[in-house]
Amino acid sequence: MVFENAYFITGTAYAGKSTMVRLLAEKHHGIACEENYHDALLPGLDKEAFPCLTYTRDLEDWHDFIRRTPEAYEAWIDGVSLECETLELQILPDVCRRGKPVFVDTNISLETLGAIAPHGHVLIMLADPQVSVSRFFERPDREKQFLYRLIMEEKDPERAMDNYRRGLMRINSQARYDRFLHAGFNVILRDEGRSIEQTLALAEQAFGLSAP
Repeated sequence: MVFENAYFITGTAYAGKSTMVRLLAEKHHGIACEENYHDALLPGLDKEAFPCLTYTRDLEDWHDFIRRTPEAYEAWIDGVSLECETLELQILPDVCRRGKPVFVDTNISLETLGAIAPHGHVLIMLADPQVSVSRFFERPDREKQFLYRLIMEEKDPERAMDNYRRGLMRINSQARYDRFLHAGFNVILRDEGRSIEQTLALAEQAFGLSAP
């Protein structure tokens, strides 16, 4: 199935994906499938079929989350992405049948996107890999501040922070960045000197969207 009226944004953290999805949907009278829009299905997931997504749902002590090795954290992130793709592909047909343009902050893999979306309907947004690591706890959102508090509660907070950052480094590696960069889709690189409005114009140009 090819989603002719869906526009997918993927890439790295801190690149502005969520903001662009929201602004594009507002401007073009579309539907925004924002970050983790598939979470509505989480309560009903079977833990055998979705072990990575249900890991946090069923977690009893959240300190175990931040104590994992960097390798285990990376494997979990990759597993979550695969499971999220499954859920997204279940949700999107109904959303796209509403007859409006659909803007998706997606976990769907590059390979799958190449099969389900017109080439010009995929946009990659990238931030420097180091930014995603060094600024991870600077955002005020509840989830990141919750994780920060867990780390600070550890017996050795410095060691716990180093362990968690090494996990972040693995999922924000240069190799992952380069894979996005050279995937063959349109790319927008984060530029602190560019306004949100200018970035929005670049996203519209990449998607071939005209002013409403």
